[in-house]
Amino acid sequence: MKRSHQVVLIATVFVVAITAAIVIAADSADTPANNPSIATAKPTLTVNLTTPQVMVLPQTISANGNISAWQEAIIGNETEGLRLEQVNVNVGDIVQRGQVLATFAADTVKAELAQSQAAVAEAEAVLAEAASDVKRTADLQASGALSAQQIQQYRTTEKTARARLKSAQANLDTQQLRLQQTQVLAPDNGIISARTATVGAVLPVGQELFRLIRGNRLEWRAEVSAQDLAKLQPGQIVQVTPVGGKTITGTVRMVAPVVDTQTRNALVYVDLPVDNATRAGSFARGQFELGATKVLTLPQSAVQLRDGFSYVLRVGPDGRVRQTKVSTGRRTADLVEITSGITPADQVVATGGAFLGDGDLVQVVSLQPATRQPAKPSATTAAVNAASDEAM
Repeated sequence: MKRSHQVVLIATVFVVAITAAIVIAADSADTPANNPSIATAKPTLTVNLTTPQVMVLPQTISANGNISAWQEAIIGNETEGLRLEQVNVNVGDIVQRGQVLATFAADTVKAELAQSQAAVAEAEAVLAEAASDVKRTADLQASGALSAQQIQQYRTTEKTARARLKSAQANLDTQQLRLQQTQVLAPDNGIISARTATVGAVLPVGQELFRLIRGNRLEWRAEVSAQDLAKLQPGQIVQVTPVGGKTITGTVRMVAPVVDTQTRNALVYVDLPVDNATRAGSFARGQFELGATKVLTLPQSAVQLRDGFSYVLRVGPDGRVRQTKVSTGRRTADLVEITSGITPADQVVATGGAFLGDGDLVQVVSLQPATRQPAKPSATTAAVNAASDEAM
């Protein structure tokens, strides 16, 4: 019995040893040194790389403001107690200087004008008679037939008649002016922007009848911060985009000499071309073109915004990404200016950076240089590019 127990014990120890050997062999087979598939780490993502490029970008100042009439003339009533008989124009009508906009009933004025004309004729007759009397007294003065007092009376009568004629003539001129004022005329070329005139109304002197945008000329009144005013001057080009409208090109006419003490902004007046599609009172955004400069740029897809800062993912020789903080500047439709943080020799992830973290291993597919130019370069940018080409 003792011998059988010993045999069983020896067999059990042998089985345990063999099992341990098998487990150790399996573990050693799974180590990176013996299994190449485990020893090589798998890339997190397949990416395209790009390098920073030197490009010419326009230097601009952005602003907001309202589009207003350059000058809006108020056309009022100059008559007193007359009935408005006819209105010839409405809001939106384009008018010319001197065009009749409205007419007042002129019957009363015409009657008073006729009366003034008769008064002038009467005064002229009285003056003619007084002048004839003075001439006769001059002939008789030498003979002594008339006294000096009588001669002076005749001369006084002539002067009085002459003064009365002037008074009558002035009254006639007044009535003629009143007759002219029964027709409301356009003071300048332009477009009617408002109308309060109503047929049949009896209006007091000074009552507004129409408003006229002179020359159909509009301007953009941009609110610009005080720190940017020194960069602006008359003649600079401005790209103005009304809300819901197309971008139009304007020119700086004047920079306001006063800065608002509350907002610390000043108005900059920008002349706009005559364009029926633009409406006074609409809101617009714009950019003042200050010139163009050469800067380092990347595609906007290569710049990631994380925690309020801008980052790019540089790829090193080992294929791993390094999250690098950069400073950005101007932006276009697809490019962003890089002011610091990287050099032109760095290679960064072009797209897909949002799915990568610092230290991730990537597989590079291709290197794509950022060769695209900014969308719709301005005339200033084109000029700088041409100058650079000539210098080369």
